[in-house]
Amino acid sequence: MYSYIIMLSTRDPASEIGSVSAPVGQAFAAGALKPPSPPPPGAPLRERLQGLAWPLVVLLGLVGIGVLGARNVSANLAAAGMEIDFSFLWQQAGFDVSESLIAYTPRDTYARVLLVGILNTLIAAAVTLVLASAIGLVVGIAMTSANWLVRNLARLYVELLRNLPKLLIVIALYVALVRGLPHIKAAWIGPFGAMLSNRGLALPSPVIGHGGLALGFAVSFWLVGWAFWARAVKLHQDATGQRRPVALPVLVAGLVLYAGLILSGVAQIGWSVPKLTGFNVSGGIGLSLQFAALVLALSVYHGGQIGAIVEGGILATSRGQHEAALALGLSRLRTMRLIVLPQALRVITPPLGNQYSNLLKNTSIALAIGYSDLLSVVSTSVNQTFRPIELMALVALFFLVANLLISAGVNWCNHVFRIRGR
Repeated sequence: MYSYIIMLSTRDPASEIGSVSAPVGQAFAAGALKPPSPPPPGAPLRERLQGLAWPLVVLLGLVGIGVLGARNVSANLAAAGMEIDFSFLWQQAGFDVSESLIAYTPRDTYARVLLVGILNTLIAAAVTLVLASAIGLVVGIAMTSANWLVRNLARLYVELLRNLPKLLIVIALYVALVRGLPHIKAAWIGPFGAMLSNRGLALPSPVIGHGGLALGFAVSFWLVGWAFWARAVKLHQDATGQRRPVALPVLVAGLVLYAGLILSGVAQIGWSVPKLTGFNVSGGIGLSLQFAALVLALSVYHGGQIGAIVEGGILATSRGQHEAALALGLSRLRTMRLIVLPQALRVITPPLGNQYSNLLKNTSIALAIGYSDLLSVVSTSVNQTFRPIELMALVALFFLVANLLISAGVNWCNHVFRIRGR
């Protein structure tokens, strides 16, 4: 048996391949074997249609379920003497809101109060998005720091915030602001007349006397010039390797444009400074404690989530590039800004879009502290109109459209940050 194994192990594989291939070639020559025939002309289309069969069946099933659900709801409403009708949107709302970005009185329609709720939701989400992104960037970089204390403090922050309910954070912050800030008569006075009390934060605000249209055109022209200058700087850097400043020339151009409008008299801009009148504050722009508590709570919560995403993106970059940059004499800050973060953005962007979508939906917890967001306004409207289906459909439509726009923006950023040539 051992001699048979040795004999098998010493046989030449090439000779066996030749001995096998020779009869196959002779068979082809004799016509006994034929080469495989090409696929029929419609084969790729048939395979594509077969691949679409199951998704189409699932889609038709979902549509059928939706139709049956709609018919069931319609039948139940008809049995109760009701029907789906959106004409109530033009009736008088009859209730007030805590704050509004546009003019609103209880005599306005439900459509206008819904617009107020949408704008309040969007402004809270926009401010929170900026603050949470800044917090997450700092925390994510701190989690990769070489300093033991900084790194572990950042990790403690992330682990603490991601394991606490958002509702608990916002209620705790709101109670702390209400009980910790002074009364309106003893409000804290900050720079430029800013006032902080348990009524909220009052800030100076610009007031346009005339020339608002010219000012709008000037701002648009300045933003377009900013984009063109940033593009020109990038092309110059790609061609020569030299980096020109972007922020300073743009800032100087904006100040020159603003001074030209004011000195020429084309536009007039003043400032409204908040002042105490009785038991209230007049002038300026006011931010309620509800708004502040909501923004702070969501910022620190989602800042921790974004920090973990940023840490993962930084760790995904090659360590060798970081060491090479330090060996060339770049500081740690410039290495992080010019080498590490641009590559980490390709990893960070997709999960960041999920955080931004969750952030927008989480603004609905404002109902717990009395901030007049969309869900708060809809809740009051449902109690007065008894139209829950119509109003909830409008809420769902708003969040669907807003999240689709966020996804489109994130996909565009992901396309911009991709590695060229792949």
